[in-house]
This record gives sequence, structure tokens and C-alpha cells, in this order.
Amino acid sequence: MQGDLITLCLAGDVMLGRGVDQILPHPGDPALAETYVRDARSYVELAEAANGPIPRPVDFSWPWGDTLRILDRAAPDAVVLNLETGVTRSDDFAPGKAVHYRMHPANLPCLAAARPDVCVLANNHVLDFGRRGLAETIDALAGAGFASAGAGRDADGARRPASVPVEGGRRILVHSFGMPSSGIPPSWAATADRRGIAYVPEASDTTAAAVVARIRQVRRPGDIVVASIHWGSNWGYTVPRDQVRFAHALVDGGADVVHGHSSHHPRPLELYRGRLIAYGCGDLVNDYEGITGYENYRDDLRLLYFPALEPETGRLRHLRVVPLQSRRMRLQRASVEDCRWLQEILGRLGRGFGSRVAYDPDDGTLTLAVDGPPAHQGARPA
Repeated sequence: MQGDLITLCLAGDVMLGRGVDQILPHPGDPALAETYVRDARSYVELAEAANGPIPRPVDFSWPWGDTLRILDRAAPDAVVLNLETGVTRSDDFAPGKAVHYRMHPANLPCLAAARPDVCVLANNHVLDFGRRGLAETIDALAGAGFASAGAGRDADGARRPASVPVEGGRRILVHSFGMPSSGIPPSWAATADRRGIAYVPEASDTTAAAVVARIRQVRRPGDIVVASIHWGSNWGYTVPRDQVRFAHALVDGGADVVHGHSSHHPRPLELYRGRLIAYGCGDLVNDYEGITGYENYRDDLRLLYFPALEPETGRLRHLRVVPLQSRRMRLQRASVEDCRWLQEILGRLGRGFGSRVAYDPDDGTLTLAVDGPPAHQGARPA
């Protein structure tokens, strides 16, 4: 805890497989089952064609670049990211999928470099190499000392939140689940006797009530609850109304933060009853550099979110967002021009949610206005 606040670091999709895996010290089999690209090293070549040569092998810290210094300075109580790749040697390519991600288990020190406290796994790539690949992923993460949520050997295990202890006997509980709108096949759902992910079939009042029931079942007084959701399309800024209602229902039911991800770029931020809803945190680490077709979304720009919460209430006291840019498969601080572009985009997206975003040129960060009684003020269950 910093002072009287609990600070989180929230990241979107972290994909250390495919091309990223190939530049690390222990690259796995580069074979792919994609229609046009059959070798993962081709994604390294695309990145090099766009921004210059990448040394090989790089050290484990390379993909994170400036992120590591930012995390050291911020010293958050918990780092939560969506790990969007299998950690496996499996060759069981999931049928019917156009893209498959895997990283070699020996490259896990790359993930360790960022010191994540929780890796959420309920996404549309964690079973890219079948249930054998998922089992190896879960075992590899546990063996390396990483807490995970959103996938397990059965439904109870997949739904069990990760718990991060905080000073004063408090806990940060992270619930992870995914929806078909992000491309998750229904067959990936964990059941009573089958490993898989925590799957929510739709963003409805009924499914929100089921998630809220699980939150209330394990929450203790003083806990901070993060609901981490993999949902929505890869591209586009519009947030469907059913997702807005679903996020609100989670906050009404006890979630302090809604951590959305799946889109390759940021989506709107909202302050609802004093709690943060990030509808889409965008990508953080991947091998998409050099892939063309969606340049207007500037998916080379990446964000780290640092919400600071009141420990007694879970209310957002302030939110700092650090813009980064991916170049040569490495994150660096974004330029002033790019920061201002992000400010304009997030500000425009936030108008419908009553949120305002400012840019501080002194430290190159964006902030969400948190002043006065927030919109939708009201009581909620304990």
C-alpha cells in the first residue's frame, strides 16, 4: 500500500508466443497452422521490415522495455495482466481456429521479468493447443510461482479467484472469465469433470447475477475485488449496451474494478458509483508490429493503467495511465504527439460515459478526472 491507498497495475493482452517466443533465448517450434504464415519467424521479419533489426536472442526483459522501470517506480500492490498464450510444447493445434499462440515453457523468465501477481487466463487463446496444452500451461505457471485465475482442472477451479495479500490483512481478489464475443468457443468451458476456462455465455442480467453470487461467496470485509473480463471484438470503439449493463451489475454487486480486455486498442473508461470500469485495456505485448490493415486504430500504442483505490471502500481515488509504443518488439515511452492523440481518443470515447481525460506533459501520463460525487452515485450491497 502507498500511503492510505491500494494501487493496482492493470494490463491488457500479453502475448509472449509466436514471434515473441522466437526472439527469446529458448524458442519453441516455429511451425504454424495459419492460412498465409506457416513459420512464426515470419512475424519477426515483419516487425524488422517496419522498424529495424531485432537482435536474436534477446534477453528476457527485452519485450517489456521501459515498462520495467515504470513498474519499479509505481510499486503497485498487484500487477494483473491477461496472458493470451499457451505455455506449452503441445502440437495439438485447436481445430477451426485461424491463429494459435504458444510460448516455450523455458521462456517463462520473460513473464517473470514483469513480476505479475495475477495472470488471468479466461481468453480465446489459452486452449489454442488443446486441453493438454492448457494443463501444461497451468502447471508451468504454478511451477514458476505465478498465480492465475480463469482456468482450471474443473469448473470450480476455473472460477476460483486469485488472491493477492495486501498490508493490513487485506486481499485483492481477481475473478477472471471470458465471453463468446471475444471468440472463445463454448466447448472451452470448464465443467464438473473437464478442464477449461470460466466461461460466461452472454452479457445478461442472469449471468451477471451468477458472477455476483460467486463474488459474494468469497468476499470478506476489506477485500478489493477485480472482475477481469475477456469480451468484445478485436476492433472498434463502440461498447454494446449489454456490456455496459453487465459491468454496472458487477459493480452494483460488489466488484471494485472491472478490467476488460480483448480489443487490440483501448476502449472507453467509466467511473460508475466511484468504481473504475475499463471496457477494453488494449494490447500490451505481442508480435503484431508490421501487420497492416488497421493503422487508424494505432494499435502500436499500448497503455498501462494504475488505479489507486480507497482500501475501505474500493472507490477510485485517482487513475494514472502510461502510454507506450511497440517498436522492434520492445515497449518504449510514447512520444508527446502520440500521448496527445491518445488523450483525444480516450476523451472522445469517454464523453458518453461522463469521463474526462487529461494529459500531463511533465511525466507523460494520462489521468482520468475523479472530482466530486461521481455519476450514478448510490449505495450498494456490502
